[in-house]
Amino acid sequence: MAPLITLLVGTIAARCIGWLGVGYVNSWAAALAVGLAAMFLMTGLAHFAPQLRGDLIAIVPPRLPAPGYLVTLTGLLELLGAVGLLLPVTRMAAAQCLLVLMLAMFPANVYAARMPDPPKSMTTQLPLRIAIEVVFLGAAVAVAVGSG
Repeated sequence: MAPLITLLVGTIAARCIGWLGVGYVNSWAAALAVGLAAMFLMTGLAHFAPQLRGDLIAIVPPRLPAPGYLVTLTGLLELLGAVGLLLPVTRMAAAQCLLVLMLAMFPANVYAARMPDPPKSMTTQLPLRIAIEVVFLGAAVAVAVGSG
């Protein structure tokens, strides 16, 4: 739930700053890019925080190789995507790449929701996980389309 709250608060805060006259966030698409960047900064850093890293490794489906490497790779990609969202010249490409990354990582969320004893930080039920994922995907699409 923390990523969703970060996305919403970051977007609204950025848009309020835009209404105060800061041109960098003078549209909803730009403000949403800031909210998404904040969210991906948070989730990307979580890939390297010891307790959360273990939980993320635990939800990598067993058919995938090298779960630790995959968690490191996806964390780095999320951090790079967050930076890309903040640069207007790379914003559209970053949003598109993060959209693909979220789709690629979604099976881990499904796997976590179906685990009999998921890690404590991964206990969100599948219908709620799907709804939140739709919000994240929609935000990435809105940024990609609004930045074009």
